[in-house]
Formats: sequence, C-alpha cells, structure tokens
Amino acid sequence: YYADKFDGRRTASGIVFRNSQPYAAHRTYPFGTLLRVTNEANRRWVIVRVVDRGPHGTSARARRTIIDLSRSVAERLGFVRAGRAPVLVEVIEWGDGRTFWRRR
Repeated sequence: YYADKFDGRRTASGIVFRNSQPYAAHRTYPFGTLLRVTNEANRRWVIVRVVDRGPHGTSARARRTIIDLSRSVAERLGFVRAGRAPVLVEVIEWGDGRTFWRRR
C-alpha cells in the first residue's frame, strides 16, 4: 500500500491523495475506474477508485505488484502489517480516463 509520505501529494489524475480514502494506483486502467479488490487470503473486499499511476519500481517484486492501495484499504483488507497481499482485481465500472484538474 501507499507509504504515509504520499498523503497530501497530488496524484497523476490531479486529486490530492489521502490515505483515508479508498484510492488505488494502476499502471493502465483509466482514471476513475471502480475496482473491487479482494484479499485472496481472507476474502475481504473493498471498492476503490483508480486515481494514480503505479506501482513503480524496477525490482522483480515491484514488477509483480499489480496495484497500489491506500492505507485505509489495506487496513480493511487486513494486510497493513505485511504491506502486501495476493489480491483479485475486478473492474466494476470503467472510468473515462480524464484527469480531475488542469494546470494553467
């Protein structure tokens, strides 16, 4: 899940990231896409919105990571202590891909 240092920073979509919100980062899904993310170990699930790009990194572990989630989502799914968990990601509704703000 997202590190605390990202709380309050702008995401690639333009909104301010809040770890308390059900947000996600995905490399390719359009911004605004709603996803149902299920922890495969305990079957808990949460609906999240794609607001950022990622996960980033060049290590093999980073390349295997398919989604980054806010801390509140990690808490609800029960993997804060581990930091990572195998999850199932299902698209509920495709987003339109537009950013939420524009620089002038």
